[in-house]
Amino acid sequence: MDILFNVKENELATADSFELAKAAVKILDTKKANDIKLLKIDKKTILADYFVICTGNSSTQIKTLADEVEYQFGVGKAPFVRLEGTDSDEWKIIDCHDIIVHIFSNEARGFYKLEKLWADAEEIDINSILE
Repeated sequence: MDILFNVKENELATADSFELAKAAVKILDTKKANDIKLLKIDKKTILADYFVICTGNSSTQIKTLADEVEYQFGVGKAPFVRLEGTDSDEWKIIDCHDIIVHIFSNEARGFYKLEKLWADAEEIDINSILE
């Protein structure tokens, strides 16, 4: 990507869940998140339509990733944005009603193994999103 992804004001106010998930993937990618995964879980649970899962290299990067998604979604007026795990350096969760963004440390991601827990979910290839 030539320029950093920036959400425009009100851009996400009426976005569907896939558009929100794609925006989260792009935001995380611009902040150098590792091993970003997009799982379509709508047929498996009522929790959300998508999980976005990634890893940060340090507690500082994990906080930065969470803060940036929360900020960009706020600018874009995404519905129901709420950050959980503010007291944790290992796992932060951004709940945006139809999507849930999980930002892990390497250790926490290995311990909780969300991809294994949701192995029957459809994994969306993010390469086309990041082009």
